[in-house]
Amino acid sequence: MTSEVAPHDPHEVASRHDPVYDELHASPEFAELRRRYRAFVFPATIAFLAWYLLYVVLSNWGGDFMTHKVVGNINVALVFGLLQFVTTFGLAWLYSRYSNARLDPLARELDERFIALAGKSSHGRTQN
Repeated sequence: MTSEVAPHDPHEVASRHDPVYDELHASPEFAELRRRYRAFVFPATIAFLAWYLLYVVLSNWGGDFMTHKVVGNINVALVFGLLQFVTTFGLAWLYSRYSNARLDPLARELDERFIALAGKSSHGRTQN
């Protein structure tokens, strides 16, 4: 004896029905969401990796420059190293602002559409 209970989460219902995902994936809104995401992430990743690799390259082959004293015992290498942390937090903050302004509204719209489509696809079906 098995007791089947229909799930209350529309995401759970639709996860068993690929047409809902296919329809959303094919929508221009989903393509726009991916385009906006990539428009931030790809350049930011390239810029951050270039900045980090500059630090590594200068540490390995720019010893004279990196050991140059800036203030007291603080040298360029230490400043570059600390700026890596500043850059990481700054990038996370920028992404958060970008996501809140440009990604989240479109993602919410797609989620509402997903819930509506999932609800329609689950009506009239019997749970086995």
